[in-house]
Order: sequence, then structure tokens, then C-alpha cells
Amino acid sequence: MFALLQAAGAADTAATPAADATVAAAAETTNAVVESVNAVADAAATAATAAPAAPSAAEAAAAAAEAAKNAGQQNITLMDMIAASPFVSKVVLVILLLCAVYAIALMFEKIIVMRGNKKRTVEFVAAYKKAKSPEEAAQALAKQPDGFAKKMFAAGYGELQKAKEAGLYNNRDARGDLLERIRAAMTAEQNKGIEELGSNMTFLASIGSNAPFIGLFGTVWGIMNSFIAIANTQTTSLAVVAPGIAEALFATAAGLVAAIPAVLIYNFSAKQTGTIGGYLEDFEADFISLVTRDMDKQG
Repeated sequence: MFALLQAAGAADTAATPAADATVAAAAETTNAVVESVNAVADAAATAATAAPAAPSAAEAAAAAAEAAKNAGQQNITLMDMIAASPFVSKVVLVILLLCAVYAIALMFEKIIVMRGNKKRTVEFVAAYKKAKSPEEAAQALAKQPDGFAKKMFAAGYGELQKAKEAGLYNNRDARGDLLERIRAAMTAEQNKGIEELGSNMTFLASIGSNAPFIGLFGTVWGIMNSFIAIANTQTTSLAVVAPGIAEALFATAAGLVAAIPAVLIYNFSAKQTGTIGGYLEDFEADFISLVTRDMDKQG
């Protein structure tokens, strides 16, 4: 019995170190697992801190819309559009620009010329009406500035002086021929003056009638380029077709800029030319009347 008790005590003594070793090994394993879990958690926390938060769907859509808007906003100036236009459009714009500059220059010239000639004609006729005879008129009008009316008077008075030198002034039988020669000489000078006033009128009429069609040609060319751009890009986006359409509209505007001043100055010149021509015709009739009265006085 005593021997059995000693054997059991020895077994217990031997089993205790083995259990302690097992417990220690389990504890070490548990510590290793905890340390691994802690390491993974620390790594996840570090990654979450370093990486930004993922945007929401609404934020992503708003960002995409803003990017598209910024991409479509292109600051294109008028000079950029002209520089980027094709060669044909540039030629059209240059032609219309030259026509517009020339028409505006003619506008100022015609205003100055028409008003100056009208003023000189009115003043000359007013001074002429104070004379009682052709000789008195010649003396009174010698100091008047040169103009169409003065040239007409000089031509008519020259024919009158030739008739006097030939002794035909007081010849009643030759009176009709003399008056016809005086009228023809004065009419010739009148026609020269009217022709001078009407210089460049044909060109103004051509600009006024043809400039819109030249601009229309540029418009058609720009629209055609827009359709070509649509075909090449396979898109109908406004950003693709807008430059061509803007170029086409600019060509139309340039045609109107050239045509409108030309038409205005043409109408102004035509009216002023008709007015001055009427004054000259009245002056011719008055001079013929003065000559006939002087003939009647001298018998």
C-alpha cells in the first residue's frame, strides 16, 4: 500500500512539469495571435488615415458635370476666329473690309464735295440775279469762286461775245441760232459738272448691291465647313459646329457693314446731284432770259 502511494506521488510529480509546459506554450501562441491581430488593425488604421474618403455618387456626378463645363468653356476672340478661318473665308473678309473702308471714305468725300458745290452754286446764282445785263453780270461774277455755275456762265458769255464780234448779236434772224449755241455751250458745262459730281457712283452702287451676296457666299462656306466638321467627328456637339456657324454669321455681318454705308452715300449723292443739277438748269434758263431781254433793249 505504501508502495502504491509512493508511485502515485511520483506520477503526479512527473505530470506537473508537463502540464506547466503545455500551458506556457498555449499562452505564447495566444500572445502571438493577439500581436498579429493588433498589427493588422494598426495597418488598417494607418491606411484609412493616409487614403482620403471615397466620394459619394452625387459628388462624383457633380465633379463630372463641372469638368465637362470647364472643358466646353473656350475663350475664343474675334481675331482668333478670323485667324482660324479657312483661306476662302479670309479672302471674302478682306474683300468686304476693303469695300467697307472705300465706301466710308467716299461717304466723307461726297458730303464735303456736295455741300461745297451746293453752297457755291447758290451764292453764285444769288449774285447773278442782281445784274441787269450780261456785261454787268460778267463784272459782278468775276470775283466769285470757281464752280459749275461760273463755268456755265463763262461758256454762255463766250458765245455771246463771239456773236457780238461777228455782228450777229442784234440780228433778229440769227437770234434763234445764237440762243441755241449759248444753250448748248452752257449745257455742255453743266453735263461736265454733273458727271464730276457723280464720280464713283457706279462703284458705290456695285458695293451696295453685291456686298451682301459676297457675305452670303462666306456664310454658305462657313456652314459647309460646320457640316464637314460634324461628319469628321461623328458628333453634333455645339462645340464642334459653333466656330463654323460664328464664322458664317461674321461674314454676313461684314457684307452688311460694307453695303449699308455704300447705299446710304449713294442715295445722298444722287439726291444732292439732282438738287445741284436743278439749280444749274434754272441758272441756264435765267441767263437765256437775260440775253433775250438785253437783245430786245438793243433792238
